[in-house]
Amino acid sequence: MKMLEDAGLNPMLPKGAYYVMCDVAKWGYPNDVEFARFLVKDIGVATVPGSSFFSDPAAGKDIIRFTFCKKEETLQAAEERLKKLRHAIPAPAQT
Repeated sequence: MKMLEDAGLNPMLPKGAYYVMCDVAKWGYPNDVEFARFLVKDIGVATVPGSSFFSDPAAGKDIIRFTFCKKEETLQAAEERLKKLRHAIPAPAQT
């Protein structure tokens, strides 16, 4: 949770699940899929777009999901990569 908070990803505390949902609306991307692409391409961390978990994809357009049932080394590598977000510039406003 702390690494996600420090990266500015606004995590939602899970209630017994092995994943964490994060609200990424403040980053300015048009949707969760575009933000997930940014994370993979520019940061090197894969996530799942939240819209894939809703019958109405628009309901999850500002949410991404991280799974944390990973090896400790994998989580440490993700934390190092997510530190790049501290210096990332949000997407330009969509017109």
